[in-house]
Amino acid sequence: MRKTVRQAGRATLQLADALALAIGNYLFINMLLLTVAGAVAVVGIGIAPVTVTLIRRFAGAKRRQVAAWTGTQVPEAYQPIEGGLRESLDAVRHDPTAFSDLRWMVAYYVYGLLAVLVIPLWIAGILIDGVWCGLLGREAVVLPLISRVADLDAEWSRRLLQPPPKALLAARVAELTQTRAGAIAAHEAELRRIERDLHDGTQARLVALTMRIGLAERALDRDPATARTMLDQAQEQAEQALAELRHIVRGIHPPILTDRGLPGAVRALAADSGLEVTVDSDRALDTARAPAALEAAAYFVVAEALTNAAKHSGARRAEVSLTRMPRGLRVAVRDDGVGGAQEKPPDTASAPGGSGLAGMRRRIAALDGTLSLTSPVGGPTVIEVELPCVW
Repeated sequence: MRKTVRQAGRATLQLADALALAIGNYLFINMLLLTVAGAVAVVGIGIAPVTVTLIRRFAGAKRRQVAAWTGTQVPEAYQPIEGGLRESLDAVRHDPTAFSDLRWMVAYYVYGLLAVLVIPLWIAGILIDGVWCGLLGREAVVLPLISRVADLDAEWSRRLLQPPPKALLAARVAELTQTRAGAIAAHEAELRRIERDLHDGTQARLVALTMRIGLAERALDRDPATARTMLDQAQEQAEQALAELRHIVRGIHPPILTDRGLPGAVRALAADSGLEVTVDSDRALDTARAPAALEAAAYFVVAEALTNAAKHSGARRAEVSLTRMPRGLRVAVRDDGVGGAQEKPPDTASAPGGSGLAGMRRRIAALDGTLSLTSPVGGPTVIEVELPCVW
């Protein structure tokens, strides 16, 4: 019985919020009718974009209510309303979600009154259920209806507020356009890094190596000892140039990923990080390989996260988790540092795809993945990445 009462109380609060929104909806619809009348008279058409923005806010408030009750988010797929009056009116006219939100608002004008049923249901619950449970020892039969009313309100709102397929497609295209731009920027940044490393490091060493070999060749007949010393130095320069080339190649795609796979490569990172790192890897990843681009992205996320933890957070320990999901790969890195990590704009000149959290996010977004950061002051810092993959 106590559980039923608690659930009914929670549903009552939910319906009270719904009723408050419904009252606001009634008032707003009156203003909306005035806007339509003004638009017909070519007087109030200028406030149409503002009106649509307010409708979106009402719909957004209802989406949050539904999510709070059901635990499931209702997606949004709005197109931005920007520019001057003409551009704003065109955006409103071509936005497929405008009709959906307006349809919900009109429907909510009717079923928003469901919330007023709470009062008679509570009265019936106190009077009828009290006698029913007290005398007959039966379960309550009226109070659960309050939760059912809240369920109906949430379900109807969810169905009405669901964006149309055209709007979802447009939002998806916009998202892919943005991630494509990020991928192109990351590719350009990587090319600039390779060019800079080759020009400033390896190329200079190779030029010096060529000159030293030429000097050694000219000194070979008259001063064999000096020529031998120059050749020894040339050999050292050649080894340094090869080491730099390996470092550059490692930045493009770490060879250890090819040799050991993602779990082995991450364990090698953990061993060299300077922190006490534990790696929890799904056994399925030892036999199932993800695409090379996905493995590289996951590897660089772990490398960047461990580097940031060692340099900036004051962490002593970190945990890395690699999990194979039915349709993707999940990577989580947690450290016991001071927290407070914040995302900054990527420095595209410093690393492929940018450095830091923003660089990681752009690298992941280019693969249609998601990255989330949790870092309260005092710690811990947790970075979670999900990458879609067909195994």
